[in-house]
Amino acid sequence: MPQITVEYSEVLAEAFDRRGFALTLHSAAAELIGSPLPDFKTRFHAISEAVIGGGAAGEAMIHVDLAILPGRAPEIRARLGDLTLATLCDHIKPGTGVNTQVTVEVREIAGYHKRVLEP
Repeated sequence: MPQITVEYSEVLAEAFDRRGFALTLHSAAAELIGSPLPDFKTRFHAISEAVIGGGAAGEAMIHVDLAILPGRAPEIRARLGDLTLATLCDHIKPGTGVNTQVTVEVREIAGYHKRVLEP
């Protein structure tokens, strides 16, 4: 649990500190939602093509899908969304040359199964 998926426009690859974002978010979110730090997993997917709005050039996006186990109060989920958005914005260098839409979705996982395989 938490499963975090980040999609970002390829044009932002140099400006987006992905590792820094994940490490900062994992630590802060673990404290906020009471989940063990080793349970956090973040994967990143660069997208080579996206159409934003009317399709004008100079547009980019980053979207975070943050899935957690059910049971947290709506206020905690809202704070987690705010924390994720702020952390994400802190890890994008200014001067990207593109208008960047940054979005976060916090959702509850309906079913989850896990096993850790030791070496």
